[in-house]
Amino acid sequence: MSLAELEELAGEIRELILTTVAKNGGHLAPSLGTVELTLALYSVFDFSKDRLIWDVGHQAYTHKILTGRRDTFHTLRTLGGITGFPKRAESPFDSFGVGHASTSISAALGFLIAAEIEQVERKVIAVIGDGALTGGMAFEALNHAGQLKKNLLVILNDNEMSIDKNVGALSEYLSKIRLKPQFHRAKKEFEDFVKNIPFRDVGQKILLAANSVRMGVSAAVFPGAMFEAFGFTYLGPIDGHDIKGMKDVFSRVGVINAPVLIHVNTKKGKGYAPAEIAPEKFHGVGKFDKVTGQVIKKKSPPSYTEVFAQAVIDCAARDEKIVAITAAMPTGTGLKKFAEKFPRRFFDVGIAEEHAVTLAAGMAAGGLKPVVAIYSTFIQRAYDQILHDICLQKLPVVLCLDRAGLVGEDGATHHGAFDLAYLRTIPNMNILAPKDENELRQMIFAALHKNSPVAIRYPRGAGLGVEIKTEPEEISWGKAEVLEQNPLSEIVIFAVGTMVKSCVEAAKLLRDKNIFVDVINARFVKPFDTELIKKSARAAKLLVTCEEGTLNGGFGSAVAEFLADEKISTPLLRLGIKDEFIEQGTRNELLDMCDLTAEKISQRIIERLNELIFGFLTVAT
Repeated sequence: MSLAELEELAGEIRELILTTVAKNGGHLAPSLGTVELTLALYSVFDFSKDRLIWDVGHQAYTHKILTGRRDTFHTLRTLGGITGFPKRAESPFDSFGVGHASTSISAALGFLIAAEIEQVERKVIAVIGDGALTGGMAFEALNHAGQLKKNLLVILNDNEMSIDKNVGALSEYLSKIRLKPQFHRAKKEFEDFVKNIPFRDVGQKILLAANSVRMGVSAAVFPGAMFEAFGFTYLGPIDGHDIKGMKDVFSRVGVINAPVLIHVNTKKGKGYAPAEIAPEKFHGVGKFDKVTGQVIKKKSPPSYTEVFAQAVIDCAARDEKIVAITAAMPTGTGLKKFAEKFPRRFFDVGIAEEHAVTLAAGMAAGGLKPVVAIYSTFIQRAYDQILHDICLQKLPVVLCLDRAGLVGEDGATHHGAFDLAYLRTIPNMNILAPKDENELRQMIFAALHKNSPVAIRYPRGAGLGVEIKTEPEEISWGKAEVLEQNPLSEIVIFAVGTMVKSCVEAAKLLRDKNIFVDVINARFVKPFDTELIKKSARAAKLLVTCEEGTLNGGFGSAVAEFLADEKISTPLLRLGIKDEFIEQGTRNELLDMCDLTAEKISQRIIERLNELIFGFLTVAT
């Protein structure tokens, strides 16, 4: 295409992205910012043989549209539709599945090594956002790539944002970098001059000495010196919305026989005024009015996130030792309000979950009371730090895991389905899950007075609309709460977190069929109420556990292990997420798929009862 045609195409793609995301929700601002960058890449490289690896992937909508998914783009993030992130099963052009940050350089280097071993000629390009570059894994990959000296091309998409405004020394460093092409030209001319000195040994000595001086001077004044120190040839920054300029640079990098990093400046939300003004609001957005930019919201109770944030603020007002930490999402976790009220006690570490957790461990060892708020799916990255740095030392850190369970349209990479299972394996860890927003508030109060590690997991979205008590209420540690009890009951359900409401509703449906059920709010996954489970199991004909988390290793597994150890043979029905990754859809659609709606829960209980009765009749016969 001509330059004019490419620029016209950029406008058409922006309109398609805008129209679709307004209807479906999605990652609008990041994808609007990379339209021209993607077009320039596809204009220069042949990705039927070359490989393009996106970091995080929330900026890859243009990539999807260009690779055979334009006509299905309207299904973005819907059940059975195309995903919001690159996914290998969806397209051969999705070379590597992503959804979490800082993975692209490692994966791209792996592709390059594989191509070399397989003797395949190809270019491999990693596109990484400046926010993702705050993750330590990106620097591990830069270090290795520089050591191997492979022809890797890394494109640093610098828009000064991850989800919220970027923070830290790296962000400040990038903001100071300016284009200085004369440096590269002078460097090359000088090296050629010295190498042509007749006395070879003298020329080499002069070159080595000059290089030592150059490295010292360039470290102080040269933009990109940090990347050069990793062994990369640094180019940029260049305008990420100038297709012609990018095509020119991309076309020339093939002659550089070394790893190359091209620094591209883009504007998040480019081309849509509301997203340019408030890129953090339109990073990941629900349905909105395309004309006004107003997000379409139904009236609802305060969200769990809002209740969490207010509870931590209230606790911090009473106790100066309380500090709050997040990893690049003060807005998403609700801690932005805490930061405004207690700026000296708030720490945003960037996309660096491992550092966030060990930082909290150090604070706790130093006498503070840290609250770490990170989405459930992202805290997975800090498992080792939770185990060794917090729990092994039994340090009083409160981990608040937002977006636990099924989060909906973001799909498999973002569901918080595994936290109960992997945290349960760690000694000294306490795990809590509130049935509603008031219980969340009370759990935060209780956790901050518990002198040991605590994890509280809670869902995305609005609370149930219950009354929220201002003052702390006592929660008996490790004890469940009996919600529904009937003298005729022969079935007992132990429900965890969000499933409590569904199980109460399921009990009503069963009561209409003359099947009576006790419902217990488990509250504590670890330590759980062994006495109540033992008592219930010995009195009931069927015990049921229900959780919005993976069945493998979760709360139901804990109960099964306990019953086996106690030699209690009461039948147990475990309800939860099966051993599979759940794709995108609305939360209600996904809960239905996983048999976790009130209707499906009651149906599964009836089926198990029929199995038990049928088994009894067969034996009698």
